[in-house]
Amino acid sequence: MKRFIPSLLSAALACASAESMAAADLIFTNGKVFTGEPGQTLMQAVAVEHDKILKVGTNAEISALADAKTQHIDLAGKVLMPGMIDGHTHPIMAALDGMGSNLLDEVKPLAELEQWIKAEDQAGRARRDGVLIIAGSSSAYWDQTKELGQRFNQGAWADQPLVMSGIDGHTGWANNAMLKRLNINAALVKSLPEKERNYIGHSADFTPNGYFAENGWDRVRSQLPAPDQKIMLEAARQAVKISNQYGITAWMDAAANAGIGDSLFELRPTEQSVGVLPLYRKLSEQGELSAHVAALLIAYPKSTPADLEVIAKVMQQFKGVPNLSFPGLKVFADGILEYPGQSAAVLEPYKNSKKKGELLIDPAHFGELIVAAEKRDWIVHVHAVGDRAVREALNSIEYARKLNPTPMPHSIGHIQLISPPDFPRFKQLGVIADLQLLWATAESYTEELVRPYISDSAYRYMYPAQSLHKAGAVIAGGSDWPVSSPNPFNAIAQAETRKGPLGVLNAEQSLDRESMFYAYTLNAAKALRLDRQIGSLAPGKQADLIVLDRDVFKVSDSELFDTQVLETFFAGKSVYRAKASSNVAQAL
Repeated sequence: MKRFIPSLLSAALACASAESMAAADLIFTNGKVFTGEPGQTLMQAVAVEHDKILKVGTNAEISALADAKTQHIDLAGKVLMPGMIDGHTHPIMAALDGMGSNLLDEVKPLAELEQWIKAEDQAGRARRDGVLIIAGSSSAYWDQTKELGQRFNQGAWADQPLVMSGIDGHTGWANNAMLKRLNINAALVKSLPEKERNYIGHSADFTPNGYFAENGWDRVRSQLPAPDQKIMLEAARQAVKISNQYGITAWMDAAANAGIGDSLFELRPTEQSVGVLPLYRKLSEQGELSAHVAALLIAYPKSTPADLEVIAKVMQQFKGVPNLSFPGLKVFADGILEYPGQSAAVLEPYKNSKKKGELLIDPAHFGELIVAAEKRDWIVHVHAVGDRAVREALNSIEYARKLNPTPMPHSIGHIQLISPPDFPRFKQLGVIADLQLLWATAESYTEELVRPYISDSAYRYMYPAQSLHKAGAVIAGGSDWPVSSPNPFNAIAQAETRKGPLGVLNAEQSLDRESMFYAYTLNAAKALRLDRQIGSLAPGKQADLIVLDRDVFKVSDSELFDTQVLETFFAGKSVYRAKASSNVAQAL
């Protein structure tokens, strides 16, 4: 610790001699350093003392801070950046899916799918307490419910429960053996209110066809056999390991109080709704949580201010866990845009159903919930896909701003559609746009499952990154892993190209890579409410850094997409090193 001498002369001399800083524990030199500090040019070198950034500067300035005990890493011209921050993810659930049978959104012909499921079962990956569970299923399968039933409801499948979980987290399919196990039949479907019935696929006589969405899917999801705690802890370890491998040193867990079998869309949390929080605490206690986790707790969309006391008590149970923080709430405002789900709340009706989706929040009272959250110093992160859901979320935040003019860093996640009058409101209200831009691609999801069913004017503004950017919105990057890859460089490259197998999705909405670098560093740190601690390489901030294998400022879009992390540092310590990096980073 540097001692302050109250002398003007001494102060002047200190400024002239590298501020008389203590020797650094670790220095990086000869690099291209992107600091994440707005307006700052690329630097050459960085010094770390203990777990904090000591100084950023020239090779000479940083080398002057070294002594015989300082570790020196020669970057040899490589890029050094702040650790990547995922502004919206579900990493433990994603890792769990990866440990089992996972289609990873691949659409296989049904005969091939059947053989693949059998092979997965034989390999011991698919079965849990007698039920075959397949994760990562594409929404493209849901248009084949009749064909799925013909293949998986007879013969060897007649008595074998099978569940295909949609990669979107909102949908799924179950065969008749599973429906029988759950007592989901025509009588049940007929007895349900129309709103609930609409989320269970069925024929004219109410016989279910196996397709489920939203709270209908919750009926199946909540009854799936749960993995034991040993498996869950291993999933948590894998989540951290995989994230560090991709250079991710912080994330927002967007449903941290939801457990494996909990209903996401109808969750009414109790003091026992702790979800994955015990796993984070266990990793932290064992020194294995090499990332900052900002845990959002799900609140029921129509919660009252009094309901927040339960969530406060859950937070209190985990208060003080190192690297675990609680910035606020997650609330679902709607569902998904893709056919056949179409539960996203839209301003213009879907062309096929003439309906406007489902708005889960109550516009008349949601603003009151935001005000109550702000009184507890909590932010609210809103899941809003459709343009009507986005507008109502903004309206509610505007209500809060009238009572408290000082903006809170609330955020809206996904925002697949936005009506143009709402673009400037993000800046006006201080709302962060949390985008998953790996989805900004012309593919089946956008071109076949969305475009035919929405207006041309709405389609024009699908994933409107550039429009938000021009309007001055703060854009944070997120993956929504396991819905898509957690690799931030995939998303950064996709934001720039917006290319897909079916063409380019709204090329005018392309966002340049440098803006995306900020989206995954400082801007995402703001969404996590950790921008004073992380998000840029500034003196006093935690030394979370990554070394890359290529010059991401110059390479082509395709090369950017394939960027590899050579080494990840968390709090000044190496937590991941690629095998190829051993001859790059040299301790002198």
